[in-house]
Amino acid sequence: MDSLEKSLVCARLAHDKKVKNLVILKLKEISSLADYFIICSGTSDRHVQAVANHIEISLKKKGSLALGIEGVREGKWALLDYDDVIIHVFQEKEREFYDLENLWLDCPRVPFPEAEEL
Repeated sequence: MDSLEKSLVCARLAHDKKVKNLVILKLKEISSLADYFIICSGTSDRHVQAVANHIEISLKKKGSLALGIEGVREGKWALLDYDDVIIHVFQEKEREFYDLENLWLDCPRVPFPEAEEL
């Protein structure tokens, strides 16, 4: 699957777990770090952990393994690195502190209609 498709799959998986304020940023033309960032919020340590685990297990079943996973145990901020797609699952306090959307303000947002329902 290409990077856009992978980002949409990851966003749907996060959406399945009722995340808040989901955004997809397209970094492709701006940075070599990744093609897409997915940023969303969980409501508790367990919620952040559940979202990260759901994405990891679901992508593994599709044959896609993470290059790295950080922060899941603590549950404040989980990062899942799938090379071209990086998923950040924050609790709201940590999301406000790191403010990735503002840091990457020049990146266009990818429409994700399901996120508007939340």
